[in-house]
Amino acid sequence: MLFDLRSRGRRRSVKVIYTGLALLLGVGLIGFGVGSVGGGSIFESVGREGGGGSTYAAKITAAKKQIAKDPSNAAAWVALTEAQLHEATGAEDYNSTTESYTAKGRQQLRKAASSWNHYLALNPSPPSVKLAREVANIFSTTALNEPPNAVAALQIVIAAEPPSASLYSQLAEYAYLAHNESQGDLAAKKAVALAPKSKRLLLESELERVKRSVKEKTASSTAAAGAGTSSAGTTSATSAKSTTSATSSSSSASKKK
Repeated sequence: MLFDLRSRGRRRSVKVIYTGLALLLGVGLIGFGVGSVGGGSIFESVGREGGGGSTYAAKITAAKKQIAKDPSNAAAWVALTEAQLHEATGAEDYNSTTESYTAKGRQQLRKAASSWNHYLALNPSPPSVKLAREVANIFSTTALNEPPNAVAALQIVIAAEPPSASLYSQLAEYAYLAHNESQGDLAAKKAVALAPKSKRLLLESELERVKRSVKEKTASSTAAAGAGTSSAGTTSATSAKSTTSATSSSSSASKKK
């Protein structure tokens, strides 16, 4: 599976996809106002101003104390998630040049994702649109690489805000990365319809290219995995044949004796 990051080769493949898509949408879409949920690049997330680490650590501690007293305190879960996101994107744990996180930063992001899921489990009405926007950007990065969760978070934003080409183009991208092609096509169609007339053909072309890129990378990864399995099967068959030959030779030698 493309997004199984346990092997070094696949991690490199996924990184290439995201880097390519960042450049693709950055050049083709942001030029006319179509970009990430937060209005910046495709990988832009919350809290990259750095500093304030001790402040966020204190906020995390305070939020956890509130949750310990009342696990159903939705506001406390929001505060905890936001503080964890900011903590993860601090100067020490995030490299803005390479758009990568340290192991500590990734761990903090996973904690933020867990807190977000706890918050959603409370069925807040309505859920925090601001937090959903921040979480959608985080889920879309290679640090978490969870396109389905990015789609779910972005849908909260879309439900609460006026329709825009920016939001729907982002939804299309996330849906394609999540291998939900039908949802991606619907979102892409909506994005094109909402874009300025002079930019519609360009946007349609760029989103189609995103879709094609993901499909090609997936096919390439699947083929590579299949080749690996075939190679392992051939090795196993060769080993079995060798064992059989050795057994036959041993048997023949015994008969001669």
